[in-house]
Amino acid sequence: MTDLPQSPKEAIFYEDEYVYACLALYPLTKGHTVIVWKERISDIHSLSDTEYGHLMHVVDRVRDALLRTLEVEKIYMMYMDEIKHVHWHLVPRYDEEGVNVLLHSPKQASDFSLANVVRGNIVDVDTRG
Repeated sequence: MTDLPQSPKEAIFYEDEYVYACLALYPLTKGHTVIVWKERISDIHSLSDTEYGHLMHVVDRVRDALLRTLEVEKIYMMYMDEIKHVHWHLVPRYDEEGVNVLLHSPKQASDFSLANVVRGNIVDVDTRG
C-alpha cells in the first residue's frame, strides 16, 4: 500500500484530533490543498456517519477559506482514491479552462507561506459536523 507524502509542518494550516489540512506537496495549482483523515482508513465508506460528517465539515470550511484567501470562483473537490488512505484534494480553479489533472505534471512545492494566510481565514471548524 502506498503512503501519502509526508507534509512539512509549515504546509499544515488546520489540524484537530481526526484530520489535518495542508498545502499539497505537489500542487496542481496555487493553493492546492489536501485534507487527510489521520487514522489510516482505506475507504471513505468505512467512516462512521459522525466521522464522515466531521470530515466533510472540515472540507467545507477549508474550501470557504480558500475561496476567501485566493479570490477564485471555483474550487475543484476531488476524492480520487489513488492512495488507499482517506483524503480529499481541493484544487483552486483560476480560469474557465480549469486544469486537466490527468495531463498535469506537478512540481514539488517549496514555499508554503500561503498556509499562514489560509489559516487566518478558516472559521467555525471547531464544531463536529
